[in-house]
Amino acid sequence: MKQVAILGSTGSIGTQALDVIARYPRRFSVAALTAGRNVSLMAAQVRRFGPGLVAMGDRGAAEALKKEIPRDVRVLAGEEGLRAAAAESGADVLLTSVVGSVGLGPTLAAIEAGVDIALANKETLVAAGSIVTAAARRKGVRLLPVDSEHNAIFQALKGHRHEHITRLILTASGGPFWQRTRDDIQDVTPEEAVKHPRWNMGAKISVDSATMMNKALEIIEARWLFDIPGERIDVLIHPQSVVHSLVEYRDGSQIAQLGTTDMRIPIAYALSYPDRIETGVKKLSLSDFGGGLTFFPPNEARFPALTLARRALQDGGTMPAVLSAANERAVELFLNRELPFAAIEAVVSAVMERHTVVSNPDLEAVFEADRWARDAAEKAGETL
Repeated sequence: MKQVAILGSTGSIGTQALDVIARYPRRFSVAALTAGRNVSLMAAQVRRFGPGLVAMGDRGAAEALKKEIPRDVRVLAGEEGLRAAAAESGADVLLTSVVGSVGLGPTLAAIEAGVDIALANKETLVAAGSIVTAAARRKGVRLLPVDSEHNAIFQALKGHRHEHITRLILTASGGPFWQRTRDDIQDVTPEEAVKHPRWNMGAKISVDSATMMNKALEIIEARWLFDIPGERIDVLIHPQSVVHSLVEYRDGSQIAQLGTTDMRIPIAYALSYPDRIETGVKKLSLSDFGGGLTFFPPNEARFPALTLARRALQDGGTMPAVLSAANERAVELFLNRELPFAAIEAVVSAVMERHTVVSNPDLEAVFEADRWARDAAEKAGETL
């Protein structure tokens, strides 16, 4: 019986993970759940899965939850609750699916407690990749990628030697606007931006997909997950989202992982690794794509986020954390209708221009860079 803790259980990844867990009551048990403010859904999850510890985003939500669930369940709030769920719940594996840099602290706490990480939070490795991977090596903890692209690469690497890799190729759907010009996206609304053509994702990730910042962050994440330099990580736009990513080897072979656009596949693989379990998802039928699978190189002038990510990797130090935090705040401003969609990358670029990189940062320096970048993004947004 594998004990699972989930950070972000009421979100898209969290609910799909619980769908997988529910299929295997003799294989998985839920040790802890955390959420923001969705008290009603969290209460239903607690009643169904019986975790011993739950945490909500603030004390008001935590107090409301206490009235809806059994009294013997430990209820916490805020950062304290996230860290307790990650490191004190007795979990064997932590699925971290919260959005943004809020996942970094709990992930490191879980690693220090010897808990394996099923990682669906890009910002953790983007902001502090060297710190997190060093801690995982020191504690003998596995970092199991949940993002479909990194999970695909993880699978395509099995049975092969690291020194034989020439390239990693991340595929991208392109989001809803990839065929539109910069001029055509000036008046994009939040409602349009979150309508992803292939995947069911939360608002922030959907907006990141529309700007391709999602893929930009994945380049940085892949660099740390697989110890491959950024210049050997490429991106291809693949609108059908059937090929989830590829690994190229020095003999010219390219090995890919294919599947339907259902996140329960990579979630199940990460939770059950090294086993494979039935997920109940629709099986892929390539004959459904008789018109062919198509691939296009991204236009980095159209998608400047990719260039920004490569610059952040080149600058190193605290710059990736600044990229991630500035983007997170810019997306919040856009979703609140305080910033035009087409200005998101401009805000991030402006913040990066102002940042003085701290090389080889410790965790406090990373958090300070994150705080600074959010404030700087707020100010940059007011001038654009």
